[in-house]
Amino acid sequence: MPSRIEIKTAALNPEATGTLVIYASEGAEPIGAAAAVWQSTGLDFKTLAAAAGFKGKQGSAFEVLAPHGVTADRLLVLGSGKAGEGTSLSAWADRGGSLAGKLMGVRAGNAAVILDEEAATPDRVAELAAGLKLRHYRFDAYKAKKEDNGDAALSVTLHVADRPAVDAAIADRDAATSGTILARDLVHQPPNVLGTLEFAAEAEKLTGLGVDVEQLDEAAMRKLGMNALLGVAQGSARPPRLVIMRWNGGKAGEAPLAFIGKGVVFDSGGISIKPGLGMEDMKGDMGGAAAVTGLLHALAARKARVNAIGVIGLVENMPSGTAMRPGDILTAMSGTTIEIVNTDAEGRLVLADALWYTQDRFKPRFMVNLATLTGAIGVALGNDHAGLFSNNEELAAQLLAAGLATGEKLWRMPLGAAYDKLIESRFADIKNSGGRPAGSITAAQFLKRFVNDVPWAHLDIAAVALASPTSETNQSWASGFGVALLDRLVRDNFEGK
Repeated sequence: MPSRIEIKTAALNPEATGTLVIYASEGAEPIGAAAAVWQSTGLDFKTLAAAAGFKGKQGSAFEVLAPHGVTADRLLVLGSGKAGEGTSLSAWADRGGSLAGKLMGVRAGNAAVILDEEAATPDRVAELAAGLKLRHYRFDAYKAKKEDNGDAALSVTLHVADRPAVDAAIADRDAATSGTILARDLVHQPPNVLGTLEFAAEAEKLTGLGVDVEQLDEAAMRKLGMNALLGVAQGSARPPRLVIMRWNGGKAGEAPLAFIGKGVVFDSGGISIKPGLGMEDMKGDMGGAAAVTGLLHALAARKARVNAIGVIGLVENMPSGTAMRPGDILTAMSGTTIEIVNTDAEGRLVLADALWYTQDRFKPRFMVNLATLTGAIGVALGNDHAGLFSNNEELAAQLLAAGLATGEKLWRMPLGAAYDKLIESRFADIKNSGGRPAGSITAAQFLKRFVNDVPWAHLDIAAVALASPTSETNQSWASGFGVALLDRLVRDNFEGK
């Protein structure tokens, strides 16, 4: 969806029309340029703040309408929390989200924000700008009559001390923000609009940023022996696709970083059909593929100095006379035979062939796959963390740190031989489900069979990518989880190295 928020910067200047925003920390009055703004009103800050119950806590606010001595129509005072606290990048993104929420609440059309406090470094202001943009996001493309929720076009000017440095930081950070919004848009699209071919066409658009995009059709995948992925697709009228996106921003010949996404554009459960209640949410079962597409957008948009591969398996899981059945045995690209005991455990079949293909063809430095894979991960972790499974301690630690930095948090889950036994089959090498006990773990054990010795991590994002609780930076159904996380992983550990 086209952005309805414009974010600009300017040198410190308290003169503004519309809404003027200043900050005050907990138990303190405004400082610097914000203090000069307040002093021009002639009002006593402590008296007015006490009357409004304002103590400077993060997210708190009070406003002064038509303030004397200020050109703005409204002066909005926001709390920034305790001085010296909330300095993490994710905290500043939340601060930007909170700011957007307040501006939307008062239906501001344009706003000027004074940001000259010592903590307002360029990278933190860039996170604030990201939070503004992410919070203002709405998906209403299919509403004939747009709702007036305060999310009309909004122009925000950030008044900062070092404008060139802030501009550069915002431009750099905006690549991941735009990637997150792309992922949200893809997940939000209805399944009658975004099928496998339509999703592949969206990925093809990344060629405009310099990404090489390749598609494997059904014939090509059958020739490669991708019968696990094709087994999921065989019940649908929509043809499967494996889409490979390559960003070559690193050294020539250097092994790429690989990101693989589950792209089930709609999941009915197949013959093991899901209950009708909530099935409409299964348009979002391609959240992993959406995140990988958004990540490749981010890396290309900011010209990341890495070689990166994005691979997404696009299928639709439908019940029909041609659909796979419980009891079928499929042979994956690796040669592993898989007994189908539940056709609703389909995402791991798609990923099995995608992972094997990626490690076999590209010999990557590591592989990270993302998938809305199991409801069990939400039972285990709720909606605050995604599940992290890995065969590599260093990669797991890097992902955990990136999660804390971006607020897209992960929790390490176990793998082990005892869980592997739960997916042993009487008739094939493995079966595609171990049942309800340890459901998210046995799904990860299944995937581990297809990565060989490549450092690998599986992110089960089922409880955080869609229908998750709203936050300071997301008020929409789809969160775009994973784009900022993996962009940070690349930035901090692999770019230019």
